[in-house]
Amino acid sequence: MENMEFRVYNTMTQQKEIFKPKIPGKVGMYVCGVTAYDLSHLGHARAAVAFDVLYRYLRHLGYDVNYVRNFTDVDDKIIRRANERGEDPLTLSDKYCKEYLKDMGDLQCLLPTEQPLVSKHIKEIKDMITQIIKNDCAYTVDGDVYFAVDKFPNYGRLSGRKLEDNRAGERVAIDTRKRNPADFALWKAAKPDEKNWDSPWGPGRPGWHIECSAMSARYLSSEFDIHGGGMDLIFPHHENEIAQSCAACPKSNVSYWMHNGHVTNNNEKMSKSLGNFFTIRQITELYHPLALRHFLMSTHYRSQVNYSISQLEHASEAVFYIYQTLHDCENALSPFREGSLKGAEPNGRPARITPDAQECIDKLRSEFQTKMSDDLLTPPILSAALSEALRFINSSVKNLKKKQQKQQQLLASQSLAELEEVVKEVLNVLGLLSALAYSEVLQQLKDKALKRAGLTEDDVLDLIEQRTQARKNKDFPKSDKIRSDLTAKGISLMDEGKETIWRPCVPTEHNQS
Repeated sequence: MENMEFRVYNTMTQQKEIFKPKIPGKVGMYVCGVTAYDLSHLGHARAAVAFDVLYRYLRHLGYDVNYVRNFTDVDDKIIRRANERGEDPLTLSDKYCKEYLKDMGDLQCLLPTEQPLVSKHIKEIKDMITQIIKNDCAYTVDGDVYFAVDKFPNYGRLSGRKLEDNRAGERVAIDTRKRNPADFALWKAAKPDEKNWDSPWGPGRPGWHIECSAMSARYLSSEFDIHGGGMDLIFPHHENEIAQSCAACPKSNVSYWMHNGHVTNNNEKMSKSLGNFFTIRQITELYHPLALRHFLMSTHYRSQVNYSISQLEHASEAVFYIYQTLHDCENALSPFREGSLKGAEPNGRPARITPDAQECIDKLRSEFQTKMSDDLLTPPILSAALSEALRFINSSVKNLKKKQQKQQQLLASQSLAELEEVVKEVLNVLGLLSALAYSEVLQQLKDKALKRAGLTEDDVLDLIEQRTQARKNKDFPKSDKIRSDLTAKGISLMDEGKETIWRPCVPTEHNQS
């Protein structure tokens, strides 16, 4: 594959730029993680999948990536939830960190290189605050420490906001003790019976923004390549990160700021604060996690995604088609693999592949690299390049079953095997290739479809038998009704010779939307 320049959209410059890491061959990437006080929702899945695709593609390009994603386990929301439940805040957050990782595993998000916790980095946070105070960019009030935004002339350059237009951050209440309403807390004085740590300014805990500056500096230094997160973090969180990081270390610099778009529900941003969210668990209870991942990648990571059952249904069908194709391919190639597929022609030369197969392989590789190198443009890969390759595989499987000369069969099987490997490579970079057998994934998809339909497999088999009997009796209205009723519930019946099989499909009402 020819080398192609990888372009990413930089929020700071508001344009696509050629990606050039600070150290050739190595990438430092920090992505803001979750505040662990509840099960994660679809918005969290969006960010995780978007940056997992970036992580996977950077590794595919040969980079050694140091990927850091934090857990916020010290926060007002955690404290409030813990108090409501009578639990220790750190115990509560530890539980939800583990739940988040389970969700990420289900979505096939690779583990980051580092996953630091705020509670384990209090020293680094205090050291950074001390340096900011020493550089005359912060002040203390009754045990609280505030960053003085007036001391940072470039405040607002990431978000494009003017200082006079800024208000206090979302998680910072208006405080008349502050010199400027936009000043934000670096350290919060402890309240009665609240988890706290000793500090030069009295017992307390970190503010929200300082944690990421301290931990990114700890694991990636003050200068690194990529900082990512949701668009809702541009202001105030990332804006404040830049200010405090530069105040602590004037050399502080992030080359590329990358942000994923929101997930909306009825065109309103999905969030816990608005109460209009679905947890990842609620969705994967009925839909395969791979279908959710496919759904999220079907829209470009910087664009807004509007949550839709219809789109989830179509994503589920697309994933089933992928795995059914791979399963059929595996079965078709099985006899040849048993006889050593990587064999040779009679003259000892390696088996070739057909020109059509080579063209399909070259096109898939080219389209994949072209689209991914253009700021991770995943939608056309899923909808066009990959679909075309899968159609070619299905066509090749049918041809392989036809009676052919041994040399032709070897050529056809080798062609199919090489195309399968390229498809799997693409799926792997996209995070859609499961470690499970194709048949297991297909069964999982069928089980989810049955659950959505409110049926068991025995129910479906019984209805298939009723339909078969109706056809024998020439009761075609009944036969057609059974079939259409099942299709409406997302169960498609397919007559193959004398046998009727079933597979998931998009329910009729969703197919029309």
